[in-house]
Formats: sequence, C-alpha cells, structure tokens
Amino acid sequence: MTAHVRVEDRECPLSTTMAVVGEWWTVLILHDCFDGFTRFDQFQANIGLSSSMLTARLRTLVENGILTKRPYRERPVRHEYLLTELGRSLRPVLVAMAAWRNAQLAPEERAMILVDTGTGREVEPAVIDPETGRHVADPRYAFAAGPAAGEPMRSRYAGRERQLAPES
Repeated sequence: MTAHVRVEDRECPLSTTMAVVGEWWTVLILHDCFDGFTRFDQFQANIGLSSSMLTARLRTLVENGILTKRPYRERPVRHEYLLTELGRSLRPVLVAMAAWRNAQLAPEERAMILVDTGTGREVEPAVIDPETGRHVADPRYAFAAGPAAGEPMRSRYAGRERQLAPES
C-alpha cells in the first residue's frame, strides 16, 4: 500500500517529507499527538501557536493524510485530530530527532528522554538495517537512484553503485 502525500511533485523523499512535516510548529503538533493530545485547545495551550497558524498547520496535516479530523461535539461543532496510520509511521522519525539532540547532551542535561515503559530504563534508539543489524550511519549505506528516478536523480547518483563499499 502506497500512501500519497499531496505536495509539490519532487522525487527526493527528503524534500517531500520536509514539505509536509519540516516546519517547526508541525513537528511540535506531531509530538503533542504522540503524547495523546487531540484537540485544538490542547495544542494551542501547549504550543502557544496563534489560532490562525494552528488552523493552517492542522489543515495541512489533514490534507496530507497525517491526521484525520472528526467531530467530538456537535453544538458548537468541535473537532479532534487523530493520527492516521501514515501519521503514526512518523514516530520513529521524531524519536530519532530527539535522540540526535540528546546524544549531544550529558545525561543530566536531558529534559526529555525515551524510556522503556516496562523498566523505566532510558533507551538509545538506533536506525538499523533489519537484514544485517548494521547501523545505517555506517558509510557502506548511501543513497542511490531508485526504480522510479527521473533523469536528474539518476544523474545525481550515476556511478554510485561502484562507490559502495563491498560486503564484509
């Protein structure tokens, strides 16, 4: 199943992702969603964003299939915003961003940490290749043109296959 995000037609997945979730306020809204916030007033009170800006950000997230909007009260109409499957798939991205920052801080300087809720132990998330178990920061992993790449992308990564490190 392929999820289609409604943004400018670009091949680069980084550009497309940033077009949808790359704004400061959008990341904070998503963080609130993962913490269980669902209502406009909750987002506004926690983030401190103006009503018009929050409305615009929520609309963008709904239009791109990251959130779904449903009424929870009819008079006056009030909506809640819930993460979709596509939205929930962003959780590892936010976890990795927080971990990146925390890795730069001493443990006593960290204001928010990721913990195993069963043990309370702080965990250090890692992005790995599930087939090999290797961390993707290893230089053997590099971007290359994919099957749907157009000429600009193919040109950018021309010869990349020959540059990759051999398996060890």
